[in-house]
Amino acid sequence: MKITVIGTGYVGLVTGTCLAETGNEVVCVDVDKVKIEKMRDGVVPIYEPHLDVLFERNIKANRLTFTTSLDKGLEHGDIVFLALPTPEDEDGSADLSYVLGVAEEIGKKIKDYKVIVDKSTVPVGTAEKVNATISKNASCDFDVVSNPEFLREGYAVDDFLKPERIVIGASSEKATKLMERLYSPFVRSGNPIIVMDEKSAELTKYAANSFLATKITFMNEIANYCELVGADVDKVRAGMGSDSRIGKRFLFPGIGYGGSCFPKDVKALQKAGADANYDFKILEAVIGVNSKQKTILLPKIENHFNGNLSDIKIAIWGLAFKPETDDIREAPSIDMMNALLEKGASLSVFDPEAMPNIKAKFGDKLHYASSMYEALENADSLLICTEWSIFRTPDFNKIKSLLKEATIFDGRNLYDVQLMQKEGFNYTSIGRKEIK
Repeated sequence: MKITVIGTGYVGLVTGTCLAETGNEVVCVDVDKVKIEKMRDGVVPIYEPHLDVLFERNIKANRLTFTTSLDKGLEHGDIVFLALPTPEDEDGSADLSYVLGVAEEIGKKIKDYKVIVDKSTVPVGTAEKVNATISKNASCDFDVVSNPEFLREGYAVDDFLKPERIVIGASSEKATKLMERLYSPFVRSGNPIIVMDEKSAELTKYAANSFLATKITFMNEIANYCELVGADVDKVRAGMGSDSRIGKRFLFPGIGYGGSCFPKDVKALQKAGADANYDFKILEAVIGVNSKQKTILLPKIENHFNGNLSDIKIAIWGLAFKPETDDIREAPSIDMMNALLEKGASLSVFDPEAMPNIKAKFGDKLHYASSMYEALENADSLLICTEWSIFRTPDFNKIKSLLKEATIFDGRNLYDVQLMQKEGFNYTSIGRKEIK
């Protein structure tokens, strides 16, 4: 099939590359000329495991091409994906200006039947708005479909190639059949293609992300309570997670969630509820708790250093909002670093992938270490913000030899409390016994 993907951000690039992998001819459109040229030369503009292999293979096979011309893109594709930014507006709502702006141009330019697919995460009613915007100028038939993505950064290629489900929101039988044909190679193992109306499809994405954010936040509240009463959140988590109604995933406490999806989508759903005169009290609580959770270790760090961080150097491991990505959007590390810098601390940081993005944001305010151990040199303590695999089994003797004192503040509960006690560390984590 002939596919056009408008927008080559995280979602658009993964979508286009994976669709090309199943034999489709895919043209990706973007206004960024420099980015397009780099991609033509085989440069993947984002870090996502396994994407580079598929990207290179499909470029060589000429199934994946790139252009800045919307006209060429629309001339090529029978199915046109809109994978455009929907950033958070000042009031928390999703900004649809990019989506509707492109929809306006599509209406002026299409000459034959197209299926226009909203792939971006968009509020309920967006498909109607896109349809109305295109209809103002269109001289041919078209259909608008909602097809939300459920891609986890760090696992996006696997999630696309082996999805748990495909959600298609469509009123047109013709468009539905084309979408089912497009996705049939990805569901051969029997996972469902779920067809519904457009509004339900749009809400499904917001509901899923908001529920997961709520699950994380609830576990963080339980962890905070564990500290007050002397319970162990690891044991509570194991007891809860063994219940099949609850499940084991998204029950790991820490310093809050971040990224491009959860924070934005929770706020957008809360705002959409308010616009419909519905008060999402749970989501309001989730937003508030998560905001505080990001810096929950700060008072403990201050207390350890007797309230004065002005002459303290802190090493930080992990800057991305989660492992296996270079994405720093809404990363808890940013909140922690801003708070520590404001208190006068100096920071030496390391992340396997996110260093360039952090440097673009913080400039010379930080020391950027070349390795996880170099970050520790002459530091007074270590703070862990992201649970990269390379941090899970470090050389603890080396850590102690490099730090001025054997002190770790672990925002992701990477290490066993008894092990840290045996190794002789001052160890503070989330919802567990503090070792002094």
